[in-house]
Amino acid sequence: MDDKLVYVDNNATTPVAPEVFEAMTPFLTTEYFNPSSMYEPARRTAVAMARARETVARCLGGVAPNQIVFTSCATESNNAAIFGTVKANPQRRHILTTAVEHPAVLEVCKDLQRNGYDVTFLPVDGHGNLDLRQFIRALRPDTLLVTIMHGNNETGVIFPIEQLSRVTKETDPSIVFHTDATQTVGKLPIDLTDAFRHVDLLSFSGHKFHAPKGVGVLYIKRGTPCRPYMIGGHQEQGRRAGTENVAFIVGLAKAMELAFENMEEDEARIGAMRDRLEQAILDQIPCVQVNGRGAPRLPNTLNVSCHYVEGEGMLYQLSDAGICASSGSACTSGSLEPSHVLKALNVPFTAVHGSIRFSLSRYNTDEEVDRIVDVFPKVVANLRRLSPYWDAKKNAPRPDAEELIGQNPSVSGAAG
Repeated sequence: MDDKLVYVDNNATTPVAPEVFEAMTPFLTTEYFNPSSMYEPARRTAVAMARARETVARCLGGVAPNQIVFTSCATESNNAAIFGTVKANPQRRHILTTAVEHPAVLEVCKDLQRNGYDVTFLPVDGHGNLDLRQFIRALRPDTLLVTIMHGNNETGVIFPIEQLSRVTKETDPSIVFHTDATQTVGKLPIDLTDAFRHVDLLSFSGHKFHAPKGVGVLYIKRGTPCRPYMIGGHQEQGRRAGTENVAFIVGLAKAMELAFENMEEDEARIGAMRDRLEQAILDQIPCVQVNGRGAPRLPNTLNVSCHYVEGEGMLYQLSDAGICASSGSACTSGSLEPSHVLKALNVPFTAVHGSIRFSLSRYNTDEEVDRIVDVFPKVVANLRRLSPYWDAKKNAPRPDAEELIGQNPSVSGAAG
């Protein structure tokens, strides 16, 4: 294992930028005061938080700062958006979402479904795209909320939120439109006064773009009916109780500033690295597919499925080589169930457990991509040599591989 770690799991979390840490430090040391207190030192922390709110609002297209609510994470923001909308609109009972949402949305919708709400989970095609006509047909007179992610955390597939939100409002202006933009804020431009002007609620967290874990944002468009999710205090203009985490809020604002200043350059460089890695994998590894390749994708995300190999085994061997990636399969949590996203894409059963996600950031280098290109094909080849479904001499699956897997589906057709 090399001394230098290659970290390519940035859709899970990112390292805190040095500039962000520097901006946070005073509020973890000397400027530790509660921003709700009335004495002079506390007013300084309140001013810092107000400036951070202005920065976030500016980076989102120049919305009014009082439409920005600070939370603890994107999961809280998503829960607050959905449950808050439901509480504020008891007369409607239909929710429209997709089958590939992050669990922070998907499980909330399932919980509401168990409690009597009618939830439509829209499917996607084999590339991860939504069918616009199917979306339009799913809107109903009793639709309360549309909640659809902007960028998928596993495949990187981008949904056309500009179009979906516009169609929703043209159909019925009273339908609330929410998007989970956790994977796109800081990576793609988001203008809530222009292209995203029909979006009512938008959620994200800071640790996906080099701010610390433990701070998030919920944008609430003025006039949107949304009740507070956390109650018990006057903070955040009465929309989210709890003492604000000033240091982390300042850090989030600084990270957004850095991301939006360098977005065009970062997007081009990271996208070029991702494309080079993708092509090298396709060139060097047989029986591999890129999930989401036929759809618009985040420039930093590459999800590949290797047929007849387990994702868990690949992750362990990559880790031994000093490469940190993640699997699209839930096998890393001890479950044999494959990712709900890959199941929705109808990834073949010979590959659905063999998914690896590489997600890059501005701190990754071409040398690190070279390292992955050198190691990953060897990892796949090593595991396939152990598989009873792979012909090592021909470097191809056995002719009867799918038949054998069908007789023993519990092993998912791969060597672990």
